[in-house]
Amino acid sequence: MVVMTTMAADAEVHVDSGRGTIEDIAGRMERLPMCRHLWRLVVLISLGGFFELYDLFFTGYIAPGLTRSGLLATTTANFFGFQGIGAFVAVTFIGLFIGTFFLGFIPDKLGRRFVFTWALVIYTAATVIMAFQTTTEGLLLWRLLAGIGLGVEAITIDAYIAELVPRRMRGRAFALNQTIMFLAQPAVALMAWWLVPQSPLGFDGWRWVICIAAFGAVIVWFIRRAVPESPFWLSQRGRIAEADEVLSAIEARAEKQIGSKLAAAKPMFIPRSSTTAALPDLWRTPYLPIVVTLIIFNICQAFGYYGFSSWAPTLLIEKGITITKSLEYSFVIAFAAPLAPLIAMSYADKVERKWIIVTTAFIIACAGYGFAEFVQPAAIIACGLAITFANTTLSFAYHAYQTEVFPARIRAQAAGIVYSASRVGAMFSGFIVAFVLRNSGVSGVFATITTAMVIVMLVIGIFGPRTRDRVAA
Repeated sequence: MVVMTTMAADAEVHVDSGRGTIEDIAGRMERLPMCRHLWRLVVLISLGGFFELYDLFFTGYIAPGLTRSGLLATTTANFFGFQGIGAFVAVTFIGLFIGTFFLGFIPDKLGRRFVFTWALVIYTAATVIMAFQTTTEGLLLWRLLAGIGLGVEAITIDAYIAELVPRRMRGRAFALNQTIMFLAQPAVALMAWWLVPQSPLGFDGWRWVICIAAFGAVIVWFIRRAVPESPFWLSQRGRIAEADEVLSAIEARAEKQIGSKLAAAKPMFIPRSSTTAALPDLWRTPYLPIVVTLIIFNICQAFGYYGFSSWAPTLLIEKGITITKSLEYSFVIAFAAPLAPLIAMSYADKVERKWIIVTTAFIIACAGYGFAEFVQPAAIIACGLAITFANTTLSFAYHAYQTEVFPARIRAQAAGIVYSASRVGAMFSGFIVAFVLRNSGVSGVFATITTAMVIVMLVIGIFGPRTRDRVAA
């Protein structure tokens, strides 16, 4: 065994020639070609994410239907009014917060694959039950439970992809992941445009929109059982033989697809802090400044993101546009969602991710002003497209960004803690947007969103670390 040391004791690492050490696993993963098999695994993981985002996005698109059915109101007299759309948005993110903050340890303890399978089942079942609720209380309760399953699922997807692909291709993998996931936005917008104004078979259109998501998620549950466990996670848990077996199978498929043997792997240098990291380390250097930075970032980016996406149809109606036209415009605007990360695949691994985040926050702030002030349909749609394009570009960048900064040993839980802050921001965004909309109109809503985006630009631009070339371990 060779012991590599640096001036800092924290950088000490033990390198073993065995095929199952963390250093060896990292070296073998880093030399993998980005073959069809790895892309296939990314796609399979992302399919579950498609229904996760479908579930999140229908919050805004079914809002007009919920108000028309009398279950909820657009705004309420009280700030924390639980009879309004703001409450529906809030309980969604309360559930997401519980899933990411309190249950983020589950993927690190039980494995990425286990959570992929069962979190999808939990939120699908809760969503189906929610579709049949006839009271406000029942609607909000089952929305809360669905949100918990969604929260655990979200952080697991990010952790798995960060560990699955070599760092030189990680940005493209996250961009593909987000492309597939954000196809959900035009899909749910189309379903809502078609179904929400109607009541097929006497069943409210918004209920059909919800059930369609649940039926598709059941199919994906069976498809994603082909996804193996993360070799990084297995090695961190001391399951050396299993890690070697999983990675050997990936290597065999890669060699078959490229038609040649893989190059010899060299053990990667892994800092001692990465292999011994525990949750209390998050509150000490070097992780504490990163945690604080990402918590502030997530609160603000979520307000800007969900302040628009969860309210877009309602904001259009408040501008004097009919419910049908509002959903039609929202459907057109939603097409920018999957297009942005698809385009990002061409530059995702060439541009430092922190600067992608800063740039997109600036675009959201500028386009938001236009969306609030313009009255011409073409101008409104153009600004909406720009906001959605920037929002989804920002999304792919920060999902990669906030997983790369933490070691595999506590990656899901650490990412869950900082990501849970976004759930707090999104949760309060529902009440804040409703309050500002009632008192200051659409212009006031976007002035608030602009403020949030300026804070994002400052905190990431000044304090955000560079991450693009970090090893996944």
